[in-house]
Amino acid sequence: MREKFARWNVLFVQYLKRDWKKNIIWILGLGLFAGAYVPAFEEIGKGQGLLGMYETMRNPAMISMVGPTPIEKAADYTLGAMYANEMLLFCGLFAMIMAALHVVSHTRKEEDHGLTELVRSFQVGRQANSLAVMMEIIIINILLALSIGVVMTSFGAATISTEGSFLFGASIGIAGILGASIALVMAQIMPTSSGATGSSLGIVGLLYIVRAGTDVSNVSLSMLNPMGWTYLTYPFTKNNWYPLIYAIVFCILVVVMAFALEGGRDMGAGYLPEREGRATAKKSLLSIPGLFMKLNKGVIISWSVAFVIMGAAYGSIYGDMQTFIEGNEMVSKMFMLAGVSLEESFTGTIMMVMIGLVSILPIAIVNKLFSEEVRLHLSQLYSTKVTRTQLYFTSVIIAIIAGVVGILLASVGLGGTAISAMGDSSVMNIGDFIAAGYNFLPSVLFFVGLAALALGFAPKLGKIVYVYLGYSFALNYFGGILDLPEWFSKTAIQSWIPHMPVEKFDGTIFATITVISIALIVLGYIGYRKRDMIEGA
Repeated sequence: MREKFARWNVLFVQYLKRDWKKNIIWILGLGLFAGAYVPAFEEIGKGQGLLGMYETMRNPAMISMVGPTPIEKAADYTLGAMYANEMLLFCGLFAMIMAALHVVSHTRKEEDHGLTELVRSFQVGRQANSLAVMMEIIIINILLALSIGVVMTSFGAATISTEGSFLFGASIGIAGILGASIALVMAQIMPTSSGATGSSLGIVGLLYIVRAGTDVSNVSLSMLNPMGWTYLTYPFTKNNWYPLIYAIVFCILVVVMAFALEGGRDMGAGYLPEREGRATAKKSLLSIPGLFMKLNKGVIISWSVAFVIMGAAYGSIYGDMQTFIEGNEMVSKMFMLAGVSLEESFTGTIMMVMIGLVSILPIAIVNKLFSEEVRLHLSQLYSTKVTRTQLYFTSVIIAIIAGVVGILLASVGLGGTAISAMGDSSVMNIGDFIAAGYNFLPSVLFFVGLAALALGFAPKLGKIVYVYLGYSFALNYFGGILDLPEWFSKTAIQSWIPHMPVEKFDGTIFATITVISIALIVLGYIGYRKRDMIEGA
């Protein structure tokens, strides 16, 4: 047994040295995001703010997005209860995704690139690498949990107790370890690193969607969901530590299973074998578009299915949302004064959330070109008459088409399910949902433009586009709650676009952002055509 993990401690120290900059940014970035908004929430809670937020967060639409609260009376809804209600689930979700990507990158991806074989050529155990990576994840998330607790406690805000603050941090920390454990298992099962990444994120997304339904219908069922153990701790109210114990036991079992799976497979192979190819290639592979569609087919199909499921999951709660407003006089009056139906109001918000997720796919397709470049795959194409122009614009066009189709699938999934759930009481038709979705098309094009610009001038920084996407999403999602200055909100591209159907379509903004996006794509092409290839980096 010891031979399998021999010298894992040496690898662990080396990984800390290698990743220290990334880890510091990870801990400080997520730690401050999770814990430093306490003063802003204090401002929100002044006057009748807590009462208004309590009524808003009881909405099934909001429960499906951010989770439930154990508070049953508005008078008991404190600052701490509001903070945990609105922040805990999303922060835990971010922690799970970051940890999952880290594990796959340092295990299966390094194995695919041949680095693991090089490390194992020394006196290193077969599973030392996996153990070292998991220990690194545990240390990162422990420090993250402590930093969140310290930051939140330092504000000395009423009802933000010390126990609640550290429980809040611990819940996010255990979410990260949970995401890493899932990723470690998928790294053994899937035949490639890309498959491990996609399946890990897919499982996280599935857990989130399932809990959205159970939180609205019967929150007790959410305790059967591993993701439920990360936010049903109810910091600052019940301070329930037991779900964290369930999560720790679950993580231990999953990691043990991952080690068992790793010990039984060959290096470079997975338990799900790669599908055998055809005896002869299709004619479509003789063209650059056909080849690139083949390379991106898996991620396009998986994300397309996710868009439909995501839209249907959010659309299914519209019926409960209508019941909620009919039974709540205060909220009913609020929307009557605003002159906007609840259906229209939340369509604008939910559509912004879904389009943010749709934007991930086009960015991934553009970045795929650089991945193929690094793996020396493009050098074989350059020995033919294929030009950089063909490769660049083929990737960009496929990314744009994927974004256009993704918006359609998400909008139809949302609209079709919402109209079905609401029946005759619906004030919107399927065309309204599609229009609200395509209203955000310029933002998708903008992210394609940013990814293309990075590909042309600094391809190693391509993943920063995901960071800006997450920043924009967070700013739009929490901006209305935090009452941020308008100039700061405008740093997110989606803030420039009116949210239909609540607001009217603005053709000028639509055209302006589209033109800027095209300009970014052209600039990216100029850079890509002139720069040196980065192969084997």
